[in-house]
Amino acid sequence: MSIEHGARPLRITLTALVVLVLGGIMAAGGLYLAALGGSWYYLVAGVGLLVVAGLLFTRRRAALWVYAVLLLATLAWTIYEVRFDWWQLAPRIDLWCLLGLWLILPFVNRHVDDRRSWRDGASGLLGVGLLAGVLMAVYSLTQDYHSIEGQFSDAQMQGIGPDGQADRSANAWTAYGGSDRGDRYSTADLITPENVDKLEKAWEYHTGDLPGEGDPGELTNQVTPLKIGDALYLCTPHSIAIALDADTGEERWRFDPSINRKAEYYQHMTCRGLAFHDATRYAGATPTSPQPAGRCERRLFLPTNDGTLIALDVEDGKPCEDFGNAGVVDLKVGLGDDALGVYLPTSPPVVTERLVIVGGSITDNGAVDSPGGVIRAYDVRSGQLVWNFDPGNPDATEPLPPGETYVRSTPNAWTIATADESLGLVYIPTGNQTPDQWGVLRTPESERFTATLVALELETGRVRWEFQTIHHDLWDRDLPSQPTLVDIDAPQGRVPAIIQPTKRGDLYVLDRRTGVPIVPVEERPVPQGTVEGDFTAPTQPASALSYAPDEPLYERDMWGGTPLDQMMCRIQFRKLRYEGDFTPPSEQGSLIYPGNVGTFNWPSVAVDPSRQLLFGAPNYLAFVSQMVKRSEVDPEERTGGGETGLQPNLGAPYMVRLNPLLSVLGLPCQAPPWGYVTAVDLRTMQKVWMRKNGTSRDSAPLGIPLRVGTPALGGPIVTAGGLAFMSGTLDYYLRAYDLQTGEELWKGRLPAGGQATPMTYVSERTGKQYVVQMAGGHGSFGTQIGDSVVAWTLEEEQ
Repeated sequence: MSIEHGARPLRITLTALVVLVLGGIMAAGGLYLAALGGSWYYLVAGVGLLVVAGLLFTRRRAALWVYAVLLLATLAWTIYEVRFDWWQLAPRIDLWCLLGLWLILPFVNRHVDDRRSWRDGASGLLGVGLLAGVLMAVYSLTQDYHSIEGQFSDAQMQGIGPDGQADRSANAWTAYGGSDRGDRYSTADLITPENVDKLEKAWEYHTGDLPGEGDPGELTNQVTPLKIGDALYLCTPHSIAIALDADTGEERWRFDPSINRKAEYYQHMTCRGLAFHDATRYAGATPTSPQPAGRCERRLFLPTNDGTLIALDVEDGKPCEDFGNAGVVDLKVGLGDDALGVYLPTSPPVVTERLVIVGGSITDNGAVDSPGGVIRAYDVRSGQLVWNFDPGNPDATEPLPPGETYVRSTPNAWTIATADESLGLVYIPTGNQTPDQWGVLRTPESERFTATLVALELETGRVRWEFQTIHHDLWDRDLPSQPTLVDIDAPQGRVPAIIQPTKRGDLYVLDRRTGVPIVPVEERPVPQGTVEGDFTAPTQPASALSYAPDEPLYERDMWGGTPLDQMMCRIQFRKLRYEGDFTPPSEQGSLIYPGNVGTFNWPSVAVDPSRQLLFGAPNYLAFVSQMVKRSEVDPEERTGGGETGLQPNLGAPYMVRLNPLLSVLGLPCQAPPWGYVTAVDLRTMQKVWMRKNGTSRDSAPLGIPLRVGTPALGGPIVTAGGLAFMSGTLDYYLRAYDLQTGEELWKGRLPAGGQATPMTYVSERTGKQYVVQMAGGHGSFGTQIGDSVVAWTLEEEQ
C-alpha cells in the first residue's frame, strides 16, 4: 500500500477525532448550560457533532449530510438570536464554516466514502451552507445596530455668539478642564475639519518617570498639562512637577518632592494635574517691580501621593515660602496615623480668588476603619485652613482644632471639583464610605453624602444644596467626573446649569443655583436583597438624559472568539445572579452592568458653550462582584494590589472579589461594541449621533485593526474649530472627530497608552495651534506604560 493511499483514511480518522473532541466538549458544556436554564442549542449541536464523528469513523457519506444540516440550522439560529450583527454573528459560525470548508475540500471529501462519488447531494448541501455563511458575514458588515446616525445643523455649528468666550484665550489652558467651568473647551479655531488631516508631530518629551520598586499595579499617567504664558506645566505619577517650553517641548524646570516611597501604596499612584492661581488676575494688574523671594504672585499647586499640597512658583518651580510650612501643607493632619498611602490627593484642587480647595482618594475596600473623606479649603496665599467640610459632621465647618481628628470612614471626593465664584459655590462630587459593596456600618451622614453632588458655600464651607445620584451605593458608583458649568438655552430662558456624568451613565442636568433638575429625574424600583445584615434601597434615581444601557444583558449577548468560549461565557452568565441594573452584590456572585469602570469615569464630558452641544465617550463593560465570607477565604489567596481580585475589607465579615466578566481566552464575555463617542444637543437634550470608537490594533493578535469599539479611559476636548480630540482607547492613538457628524477625521499614533485628556492652545510666539497628549499608559487598564508627552501642529505650507 502506498503512503498516499494510507494517508487517505488517516486524514478522515484525524478529522473524526477533532470532530469527536469538539462534539464532546460542546455536548458536555451544552448539557450543563441547559441544566442552568440556558440555551439548548449547544447540547443539540454537540450531539450532532458526535453523530458526525461516528459516521466519519465508519466513513459514511451520511456524515456530510448531517453536518450540512447542522451548519444550516446554526445559520438560522444565529439570525434568530442576533440578526446580522457582525461581531455577534462571526463567532457563532466561524468554527462551523472552517470545519465545513475542510470537509468539502476534494482531498478530504472524496475519501469519506471511497465507494461513492464525492460530487453528490451531500456536498451540494454543504456548499449551500458555506455560501450562505459567507453571504451572511459579508451582509452583516454593512449593518450597524448600535450607532446613531445624525448630525448638527449648519446653523448650530455656527454657534450662537460669544458665549463661553469671556475671560478665555485661545493661548491658554489654565485649569484641568480648560477653564474654571470644567468644560474642556478651547476658543482655538486654527485646526478645522478641513485641515486636520495635515497635523504632524511637532515634538515629543520624555518625563523619565517610569514604574519603580514598590509601586502599586495601578500606576497611571492621567495628567492634562496647563498652558500659562509660553510654558506647559504637568505632573507625573510620582508627583514630579515639570515645566516645558510650549513651542519646543524643552524642559525649563523640574521639581521633585521626593515623595515617601517606603509607604505601602495599596492601589493608586497618579497625578491628574496641577492647579494655577494668578494673584494679578484679581488685583487687576501685573506687578511692575520684582516681588519678594518666595511670594509667588503666580503659583501652581501640586498634590502629592504622600498626602501633601505644595505651592510652586510658576517661573522657576521653587516652593512658595509664604504658603504653609515653606511651601508645603500636610494634608494628612486630622486624618489619623494611617493616612500615608491610604489618603491620596490624585486630582488637582479647585482654586478661587481666595481659596485652594482639596479633596482626596481613600483606598477602596481596604478597611472599615479608614481616614475620613474631608474637603478642606486653605488660604491660597498663606496655606492657613479656612474651613473644612466633614461629611461625618457637615455643620461643623470651622477649622478643626489641632490634635483632633475628622470623622473616620466617610464618603470621599477623589475626582475634580468645579467652582462658580459668581454664585459663591463650589461643587463637590462624592464617593461612598469604604467598603464599596458592604454598607452595614454606614451612618446617616454617610448615607446622606454618598454619590452626591454637594454645593458648598465658598465663604463658609456649609452645604447650600445637595443632589444624590445613588442611594446606599453597593456598586462602587461614586461620582467620578468633574461637573461642567454651562448656561443652557431652555424653553423658560437661559438657565445656569451644571452637568454631572455618572458611572451608571446618567447625565444629571441641574440648575446650579438650587440643584433642581432641568432634565427630569425619576425614582425607579430596583432588585432587592443582598448579604446578611445589609440592605438595598427600594428605588434609585434615573435621569431622562442617560447613556445607561437601554436593555439588560441577556444570554444571547455573551460573546467569544469561537462557539466554545462563547458557550463558556453563557455558563458563567447563568451561574451569576443578574436581575438587570442594580443587581445587588451576592455570595453567589452578581453581574454588575455597567461595571466598576463605569459608563463615564474621571475623564468626564466636553461641552461647547457656543454651539450648545456635549461630547462624551460612554463605555460598556460588565463586572462580577462576589461577596466572600472572611472565614471561608483561602489563606493562600492574595489580596490587594489593585481594584480587581480579592479585596481585603479589613474589619468586615465579608471580603469582595471583583473582576471584569471575561472568557477563558481573556476576552470580554459580553459582545462588542464596548466604547463609543457621542454628542447631545443641549437645547433639546437629545442624542444627535453615536459612533463606535477605537480598534483592536493593540489588543488583537497580529495587530489587526478591527473597528470593534473599545473602552476608553481618557477624556475629550472640543474646540471652536468644530473638532473634538480624544485618546484613551485600547489602541494607542489620539483622534480628531468632526463635531457635526462624529466622523473620525484624523488619528496620530502614540508611543504608549493615551489614558489622559489632551489639551490645546495657540502659541503667542509662532501663532500655531498645538494639540498635546500625555502617552504614559495605565497599569490596571492594561495599556503600555511610557513617559511621553507628544504635541502636534499643522504642517508648514510649502
